Amino acid sequence: MKGGTQVVASPTERAVLVEIAHGWRADDSPAIGAEESLRELERLAVTAGVEPVACLTQTVRRISPATYIGSGKIEDVKQAVVAAGARVVLFDESLTPAQQRTLTERLGVKVVDRSQLILDIFAAHARSLEGKLQVELAQLEYLLPRLTRAWTHLSRLGGGVGTRGPGETQLEVDRRRVRERIARLRQRLVDVERTRELHRRERAGVPYVTIALVGYTNAGKSTLMNALTDAGVLVENKLFATLDPTVRRLDLPGGDRALLVDTVGFIDRLPHQLIEAFKSTLEEVRRADLLIHVVDATSPEATEQVRIVERVLDEIGAGRTPTILVWNKTDTAKETPPTTVGTGSAQIVGLRPLSALTGRGVPELLACIEQWLDAERVRVEVVVPDARGDLLAWLHRDAKVVEERHQNGVVHITALATPKMAGQIRKRLRERTC
Repeated sequence: MKGGTQVVASPTERAVLVEIAHGWRADDSPAIGAEESLRELERLAVTAGVEPVACLTQTVRRISPATYIGSGKIEDVKQAVVAAGARVVLFDESLTPAQQRTLTERLGVKVVDRSQLILDIFAAHARSLEGKLQVELAQLEYLLPRLTRAWTHLSRLGGGVGTRGPGETQLEVDRRRVRERIARLRQRLVDVERTRELHRRERAGVPYVTIALVGYTNAGKSTLMNALTDAGVLVENKLFATLDPTVRRLDLPGGDRALLVDTVGFIDRLPHQLIEAFKSTLEEVRRADLLIHVVDATSPEATEQVRIVERVLDEIGAGRTPTILVWNKTDTAKETPPTTVGTGSAQIVGLRPLSALTGRGVPELLACIEQWLDAERVRVEVVVPDARGDLLAWLHRDAKVVEERHQNGVVHITALATPKMAGQIRKRLRERTC
């Protein structure tokens, strides 16, 4: 749907989409264009199980504090709602509680902003206990300021003394219950995070580097995860098809091993409640040794999507992690991907075109990972007793032994190892000495 109003028959819940075209962001952050943003809103709607039946675009030069859009456009939206028989209006912006409430009253149907729509999709796709807790926490924090006047049908008694009746009382009860539920969810997430931290410590004891897949939602991270590790991760042509992180062992052609982590996808204007709630999940990205940034080469807004992902990585403290930039879906891309992209602080150590679906370019990506791994190795010189066959076998398996000399019941070994493994070697030798 491009321009004007287009009505489509649908048996599901119908929605009118409202796109705001202003070409700027209050925080001067990167933003995708209005046309692509509208297509993204359509995909979000479909992912949420809603049928877009009409699209309207509003050019906003001055945001209305009461309704965000002007009164003339409100009438246009109302006419579109009536003509299409829509039951919901989706705004491609984050609305204040007052704006959302006023628009609902003026339009006579449910009004959902971009943040609420994304939260709803996350709620539908969360599978693990942690994911469900994180999404519920984000939803309640979004809902809390919007409880105002939720019970006005009980309190329209006029103003002044004697009118402070059950409406306000019920509203305060609801607010208290929501705050109590938020407190309980935060405590449960702390408990779950302790378990996740134990798993992280166990993985830290494994001398393998950790590689995290990151990228804009629906860029093909899960498909690439399956192509590299046969992980069997759910793959759907939908936004945010997978939320829970998946960790698998990655066997490299040269014999090295790594841990590969698939994480939640990013999106333009990701609700801050989600970033806050998913901190423990995003911690997997922050602690990774290497990032593979997967980009959808078929998207006309690919360059802006790269910048958006880089901005989110900066926000979570992973902006300076070495990164391999992967142009995915090149089998269907109409244009050749650019050779340089990105303006963030990330250290780009490789740029690879591939198709995770067909496997084309995957061997080159693995070679690029190995090349980075070789550059990261440090020289380690150790003396190991002959009796420590287990340690000798481990060094030969997971490090690159360049020299080995047997003398007087000990073995002098010079090896090239990753920084993580070098630390593990020193730790094991200290334990032996103690």
